[in-house]
Amino acid sequence: MGIRVVTDSSCDLPSALVEALGIEIVPLTIRFGEEEFVDQVDLTIDEFWSRIEQSPTLPETAAPSPGAFEAKFRDLMNRGATGIVCINLSSHLSGTMQSAQVASAAVAADGPVQVIDSQSASMGLGNLCLTAARRAADGDSLESIVAEVTNRRERTRLFATLDTLEHLKKGGRVGNARALLGTMLSIKPLIEVRDGVVEEAGKVRTRSKALKLLASKAAEGKVEHLSVLHGNAHDVDELLDLLDPIFPRDEIITGRVGPVIGTHAGPRVIGVTFQVVTGQVGPGPGASGAD
Repeated sequence: MGIRVVTDSSCDLPSALVEALGIEIVPLTIRFGEEEFVDQVDLTIDEFWSRIEQSPTLPETAAPSPGAFEAKFRDLMNRGATGIVCINLSSHLSGTMQSAQVASAAVAADGPVQVIDSQSASMGLGNLCLTAARRAADGDSLESIVAEVTNRRERTRLFATLDTLEHLKKGGRVGNARALLGTMLSIKPLIEVRDGVVEEAGKVRTRSKALKLLASKAAEGKVEHLSVLHGNAHDVDELLDLLDPIFPRDEIITGRVGPVIGTHAGPRVIGVTFQVVTGQVGPGPGASGAD
């Protein structure tokens, strides 16, 4: 079986890629009031977004237990895995990493498990998992896969525009972007997940300008592994059109934001993530003034 890749359900990877590359996913839990659902098991992406639009209360997320990761690790080892790379949602945003680390220690005597903090979320995390899985499929060693993922993690950028700040505010994942919470409703904020936390990356007055700002982030240097992520955003094709001159469209992976990230980002979130090519200056924070 060789090296296997494990991640959590915040990765927002398209299911076809997960299946094709044999990526294993440990789900988080979503709560709507007293109702609790296991992500992607009891609650599909479509069902989640439907509930978001109808529910009077905002949902909450809970990290998987160490036992959930341990069960996954042991299952893979029993099926012949010679090593495991487990890449997770930023430790600044969730306790998922801690659960994976506890599980890794519990199985240490049975086989090597390397747990990596993606310092990212959604497809920023997902892209790192794709790299690891492809390298594993090529027969690369555990050490070389970890080195490659770590290198790409440092070059990963993720930007998104939010249609509402309520979810981010309630979930407490606002990081250093607290100033955005007092922003007028007419402003469309841009956020960046940088070093694992949410930062302000700009603000403009219209959604169309926000999409142009997202595209401009990908145009500031040479990039690779460009992906688009969205939570039922009606204008995803508009963003893809803006990215067309920057990056081959047939190489852009589009991932739907699922319940974990959707809980904190809210409906109609849309964003881009990519890796800056070595030697290029990566995109920095956006302008702080309103456009």
